[in-house]
Amino acid sequence: MKQIKVVFITILLMIGLSFSVYAEGVEAEKSNLARFNEAVFSVIFYDISFGAIEVEAMNKDGSLIKDEQGNPKMRTIEVPLIVSMLFFGALFFTIFYRFINLRMFSHAIDVVRGRYDNPKDQGEISHFRALTSALSATVGLGNIAGVAVAIQTGGPGATFWMVIVAMFGMTSKFSSCTLSQLYRKINSNGSISGGPMYYIDMGLRDVSPMLAPFGKTLAIIYSVMVMGGALGGGNMFQVNQTAEAFRTTFNLGDQGNMAIGIMMLVVVAIVILGGIKRIGAATSKIIPFMCGLYVLASIVIIAMNAARIPETFALIFKYAFSSNAIFGGTLGVIVTGTTRAAFSNEAGLGSAAIVHAAAKTNEPVREGVVAMLGPFIDTVIICNMTALVVIVSGAWNDPSIPSSAGIALTTAAFKSALPWFHYILTASIALFAYSTMISWCYYGERGWIYFIDNVLGEGKGYKSVIGFRLIFLLFIMVGALNPLKDVLDFSDVMILSMAFPNIIASVILAPKVSKIVQDYVSRFKSGTMKTYH
Repeated sequence: MKQIKVVFITILLMIGLSFSVYAEGVEAEKSNLARFNEAVFSVIFYDISFGAIEVEAMNKDGSLIKDEQGNPKMRTIEVPLIVSMLFFGALFFTIFYRFINLRMFSHAIDVVRGRYDNPKDQGEISHFRALTSALSATVGLGNIAGVAVAIQTGGPGATFWMVIVAMFGMTSKFSSCTLSQLYRKINSNGSISGGPMYYIDMGLRDVSPMLAPFGKTLAIIYSVMVMGGALGGGNMFQVNQTAEAFRTTFNLGDQGNMAIGIMMLVVVAIVILGGIKRIGAATSKIIPFMCGLYVLASIVIIAMNAARIPETFALIFKYAFSSNAIFGGTLGVIVTGTTRAAFSNEAGLGSAAIVHAAAKTNEPVREGVVAMLGPFIDTVIICNMTALVVIVSGAWNDPSIPSSAGIALTTAAFKSALPWFHYILTASIALFAYSTMISWCYYGERGWIYFIDNVLGEGKGYKSVIGFRLIFLLFIMVGALNPLKDVLDFSDVMILSMAFPNIIASVILAPKVSKIVQDYVSRFKSGTMKTYH
């Protein structure tokens, strides 16, 4: 009990430090946290091409950018380590599992529809609610702003590569979520704990006792990362951007941030204090509604510009394989598309596996095929809708919109056809942020449970999980009231770095997954698999 009190006091002191260091208007020298962020970013975004890829720098109008001597300036096209790892990891899983993302796609839809839901199976939520809960964490501002930034920096061709990478990413998601079912922990009260922390630890120990210390270390590191990511990118960033969107749309004063923060705190608290069952119930209603609303509005705008559709697809394919140096040539476009797809659907990071571990099923592969629908819905459908709206409206090439102004570009694209839509877009941002927050809280608390169990003793993590939920709620106000660049950069470091322990362990465990995949597919094709609806 004394140790737990020490943990809480330490965390409360950290919260107090966040308020004091990042209070609005405070100017300070570069903090140690900022230096840490820069150091880690220099590693995970290390250019594995060693700066060898260069193209002539060009303006958006196609003119060369020249130096003082009149010589063309050169632009280095970097190939980041983290992006390469996510891409080649997805490619490995897709080939190793023999394109299960394609051959079991229709089966995945049947599972989500409930045809294979056995009420007697162990778990807390249905396949459908597990999928919507996972989607609620990935479908968000990246789909609205991130896609627009990708098109601005990588051209229309980035859309093509986002889709291609998402298709491979489906198998990364399948791998993680199958493992989360294969190695999950059923607590004494019937609740489920699972995700990368557990399958890295239990799985590597299962492969060989010699790998047990390595697996335990990777798992603890992952649990810390997921907690940091939940408080930052899954919380503070979401409420901060929601408050900014409402202030801009409705011309609210500085008090608007406080009001938005309080409202978000209340509605998030109502759901997260009820646990995964209430989270699943909420997201099963919010996600279909907000995705449907956003896609419907996108279809309306695309239909209003129907004459430009052939031209739009021609632009996408032209720039996907173009040597046009404005966007860094073909490689530059591929890197941009890969980056935005990975950031949007989180395939390879293992986060979705945490909630898919709670699904009611005794068939790990079955939940894996459900999970692989996530990147398809997130990127192939929703991100594609944003991209088509931005391109078909002509907003992507509007010189009056500043570079990398993602939200502004998407808003301009919608307003070009529907002048009133920015109100709907603001509401969508709030819903996207809300659903992201409640799912990331669940991810963070699972990391908390694993970490406390392994540091302070078995069972203490679940008993103290209310503490993490309260801390998460407190950080909502921190995010609403403060400019938090360093803290948010830190959360990005945490979230992106999750890929390293997850992909390393998933590759080691791939042969085990392959065996149960073969067995499952064999039973499915033989027609011996029982259905319930």
